[in-house]
Amino acid sequence: MKRIILILGLTTLLAFFTMSCSKPGSNAKESDIKIPVEISQVTTSTVTKELTYTGDIHAEQEVKVFSKIPDRIISFKKDEGDYVARGDTIALIEATIIEQTVNQAKAALVSAKAQLVNLESEYRRAQRLQKENAISKQQFDGIATQYEATQALVEQSEATLAQARSQLADAAITSPISGIIGVRNYEQGDMAAGQFPLVTVVQMKRVKVTVNVPEQDLGELKVGQSCELSVLSFPDETFNGTINKIRPIMDPMTRMGKIEIIVDNKDQRLKPGMYAEVSICVKTFEDAIVVPKHAIIEKTEMQRIQGQDVAVVYSQVFVEQNGIALLRNIDINHSNGTVAVVSRGVQPGEKIIVVGQQSLRDSAQVKIIEEGGN
Repeated sequence: MKRIILILGLTTLLAFFTMSCSKPGSNAKESDIKIPVEISQVTTSTVTKELTYTGDIHAEQEVKVFSKIPDRIISFKKDEGDYVARGDTIALIEATIIEQTVNQAKAALVSAKAQLVNLESEYRRAQRLQKENAISKQQFDGIATQYEATQALVEQSEATLAQARSQLADAAITSPISGIIGVRNYEQGDMAAGQFPLVTVVQMKRVKVTVNVPEQDLGELKVGQSCELSVLSFPDETFNGTINKIRPIMDPMTRMGKIEIIVDNKDQRLKPGMYAEVSICVKTFEDAIVVPKHAIIEKTEMQRIQGQDVAVVYSQVFVEQNGIALLRNIDINHSNGTVAVVSRGVQPGEKIIVVGQQSLRDSAQVKIIEEGGN
């Protein structure tokens, strides 16, 4: 920075000297003035094109667990941060009324079965008497109908008992998946409400990152591409991930698409809710001609294209040859914060001006203060 300030200062002094010398009676010529510059040699390098986004980290699978019984919570068997296997009991809900319903259903079933036993013996006896023509058809049909009704009553009582037992089983809140209790929304003694989950169970061996992507970038992204992830909690580390899903539709309001990235998280250091920065390498330029980005001058001109005035931006650099600064137009394939990949305009080995170029005109004489690498 000090060197750049020094060069700019020298450039200003030389410009002042030029103006002074241009006064009547001065013997110096403007063509004799050499502007101090710093140059760098054009080289080749491997440059990657990366797309950078930000997104939120989520658990790969997240399930909210509700209570089907709107009653008081007796106790929690698992707390936040605890591991649960599928089917493990998380909490117990008070179910006094349902227990009474189960007992009533049991009693009704016992009564129905007892009636069925009595009617079955009478039905068998009626069958024998009918064969011997000892009872009328009307009498037999009446006994048969009563027997079949009692059979149906037994089946109905069994179904009622099964339903009551199923409701009673709902008093034990179990986990539908294996994972970790991420959030617990109630305390022991609270009334469980059906519309609010008791807990949230998450699977964190892998996490997913959802990222909004501009429309112009979607063509360069594919399922299976590798990504690098960084978070504020671990500033010196990167985590590797893979694009798992690209949503087939875009948001018509923002014109943004959404991608999903899966990241291994066996040590569970990445937490759902973290803010992540994602970098995706979409292209690699091998043996590319590169120039420092700060050496490039942007020039804008208005041109008439198809009947409309359009602003056209040109990228230019000054090439130093034998003490002369020659202005060149260049075509840029890609640029990042440091260098630009050039497809036309300069060749490896040529020397470009990287400091002092803003004060130059085409074919100006220059004095090299320092020569550095690219």
